Amino acid sequence: MNRIRVACVQLRSSNTVKASLDHAVPLIRTAAVGADLIATPEMTSLIERESSKARAEVRTEDRDVALAVFRDLAAELRVQLLIGSLPIDTGEGRLANRSFLIAPDGAVVARYDKIHMFDVDLGGGEAYRESATYRPGEEAVVVRAGDAALGLTICYDLRFPHLYRALAQAGAEIICVPAAFTRTTGEAHWHVLLRARAIETGCFILAPAQGGRHDDGRETYGHSLIISPWGEVIAEAGRDPGVVSATLDLDEVRKARAKIPAFRSDVSFRPPSTP
Repeated sequence: MNRIRVACVQLRSSNTVKASLDHAVPLIRTAAVGADLIATPEMTSLIERESSKARAEVRTEDRDVALAVFRDLAAELRVQLLIGSLPIDTGEGRLANRSFLIAPDGAVVARYDKIHMFDVDLGGGEAYRESATYRPGEEAVVVRAGDAALGLTICYDLRFPHLYRALAQAGAEIICVPAAFTRTTGEAHWHVLLRARAIETGCFILAPAQGGRHDDGRETYGHSLIISPWGEVIAEAGRDPGVVSATLDLDEVRKARAKIPAFRSDVSFRPPSTP
């Protein structure tokens, strides 16, 4: 059988890179016992909603302390390490919210910049304007990680199903959704959207999350999930930091798609007229 052992690391990242690394590294070490692929959440190295404070901690990719630490850690542990995202200085004014897939030799083998910016008003004074600080990415990414093909997404991308279908049609067997969902949106939508994306694509979903109240006052939902191509929850975390893991049989992707052959049923149609 074609199997891969995966782990989601759930974090409660801080508003300094040093504190976030002190928190993340021991959990990654724990996850490495028995895992081939480890995934961490969005903003693994820093959660700070005030732009000026965040920028004081952010560096260009070649100078980023967290990325260097994680590359060394992947090489030491001999694992595939998907860092859900780090804030990266692009040198062009706005930052990038960037995922990194790191190979067991410490090399960066893929990068993905979050495409969809979280610009929302949730009510009760809770509002986010991600595009004020971050530059959206423009390219979808599918990459090999050992025997598995990974599709890379980040958090708010989850609400755009056409991206997930494109990743699956490009060969993805596992789609990663590192996130820092708010408590408000997480309680309402996290489980149902992740299960829907798994069912729609016939892919495994690997969704490591931030969870709890952070130093900047933000509250994230947690509940890191691993979901089968049939939409079943295989593993789930609670709200606190920790690790969830599972062994995935990649043959289940083929079986799910054979039962529901939606990929072979795409049709062209005219868009509806404006009333």
